[in-house]
Amino acid sequence: MTISPSPEFFRRLAAAAAAETLPRFRDGGRVMNKRASGFDPVTEADRATEQAIRDLIAREFPDHGIVGEEYGNSSTDSRFQWAIDPIDGTRSFISGIPLWGTLVGLLVDGTAVAGMMAQPFTRELFYADGNGARYEGPDGNRPLSVRKVTDLSEATLCTTSPFLFDEERLPRYQRVEQAVRLARYGTDCYAYCMLASGNIDLVIESGLNAYDIVALIPIVRQAGGIITTWSGDRPEKGGDIIAAVTPELHAQALELLNR
Repeated sequence: MTISPSPEFFRRLAAAAAAETLPRFRDGGRVMNKRASGFDPVTEADRATEQAIRDLIAREFPDHGIVGEEYGNSSTDSRFQWAIDPIDGTRSFISGIPLWGTLVGLLVDGTAVAGMMAQPFTRELFYADGNGARYEGPDGNRPLSVRKVTDLSEATLCTTSPFLFDEERLPRYQRVEQAVRLARYGTDCYAYCMLASGNIDLVIESGLNAYDIVALIPIVRQAGGIITTWSGDRPEKGGDIIAAVTPELHAQALELLNR
């Protein structure tokens, strides 16, 4: 039997996360670097938020496993695995820019079935619980639905940064960017929710981990969109990811990515 979290549970997760993130947002707190070379920031907020979410999941679903960015994996033999990215968009978080969010998703037998993205500073919650994708926030409480753009020349594309693509992938991405009407950067998880809510049409990223994407897969799919790897495979394990609002747009972008 598939267990899907309720909207009320997503609200509780979002509240627990907000209690840790909001007091630390724009407070000038210490930033640590997880890399020996380069820059991969982590903050006290990342770690405290993931721990709060883990504690809540453990109380509600004690037999479920957890895959988290900061504290690794637990109960890996369970059919039910929660994927947690406590602050997706830490670079935005430490820069005081509200294009970050808390991601929590549920995998059942390896398939992403439910997920949420919470942005407490803007008081927004995007979630999918198996009964559709929904938005709760200043813009009301409503279902999410993608728009029906079918041609790249009319599409808006988002990616976090073109500098995150390696030398082999950057030219492939640029072929798509040159074909769309508008491209925007710096969006992290927020882009997928803007796609699900009918504001943009394409998201293309590379080098994602499972915890970066599991929560967003159900939101995109249950809003009517398509999300795969660049090779058209299932996206649950991360890697090179593309989300699109229609099959036609997805096919056109894939053709350019793989030409």
